Amino acid sequence: MLTAFAIVADGLVYAAYLFLVAVGLTLIFGVMKILNVTHGSFYAFGAYGAATAAGIYFDRSLPDALGFLFMILFAMGIGLILGLILERGILRLVYGKDEVVIVLVTYAVFLILEDVITLIWGPRSYGAYQPMVAAGSIDVGRLTLSNYDIGLVIIAAALALATFLALKRTRFGRLLTVVIYDRETAAAFGVNVTLVYTVTFVIGAMLGTLGGAVMAPKISVTLGIGVEVIVLAFAVVAIGGMGSIEGALVGALIVGLARAAAVHLMPQIELFIIYGVMALVLAFRPFGLFTRAEPRKI
Repeated sequence: MLTAFAIVADGLVYAAYLFLVAVGLTLIFGVMKILNVTHGSFYAFGAYGAATAAGIYFDRSLPDALGFLFMILFAMGIGLILGLILERGILRLVYGKDEVVIVLVTYAVFLILEDVITLIWGPRSYGAYQPMVAAGSIDVGRLTLSNYDIGLVIIAAALALATFLALKRTRFGRLLTVVIYDRETAAAFGVNVTLVYTVTFVIGAMLGTLGGAVMAPKISVTLGIGVEVIVLAFAVVAIGGMGSIEGALVGALIVGLARAAAVHLMPQIELFIIYGVMALVLAFRPFGLFTRAEPRKI
């Protein structure tokens, strides 16, 4: 029972992490049909921004409770600026071109941003451990759980609910749904598709930096973290279905629980379990769990 509870607890925490890093990627693809490789850079900038904000805030002996909020706002501000610059400055120039061209453009931008990170923060590693230490831990029977990890699960659940309500209950969410299903018809009925694209990309960028910010206290913020994250995010999105928010949530839960079970029961296959699950799902559902094959417009 203790092992089972540990698997569920660890699986939920890892699933929360995966959902936070994948939701922005799947939102951008769902609306804009762009496989955004730069999402890994958004995560990295969010983590580095959070580490910088932690140094600025906690070195002044300010209240711990507001430090985490300052980190998140600082990182999401970076995402807002980056998203606007990239979408208005680069991506708008390649709209309508072949998907492979757009992927290559986002990959080129990703490589550039990796060098920008080195120019700004240098090659050294950073830490933002203060919020996790301040949160403490709680004992549940013989198992000790980090309060920060519990908060991470709550944040992911709240984000999933907020995203669902925003898409289903708000005017902008309905506009997004219309653009997702048929952007040409939406434009013909007066929807400002260009504005929808810009807002969507900026929101996706801010969600990417949010993922980096909340994970910064749990990791060593160092060069290359964006590469690992973009691979994991692609795996989760592929399992759930490209462009599906609920698919990203279910995919994150499947991968999180599978990885936790592997870590506790068969640690030798931990490195392969995520991609094994992806291969198994795609063998039966080539378009993911929540996406159906659609006729291609030519």
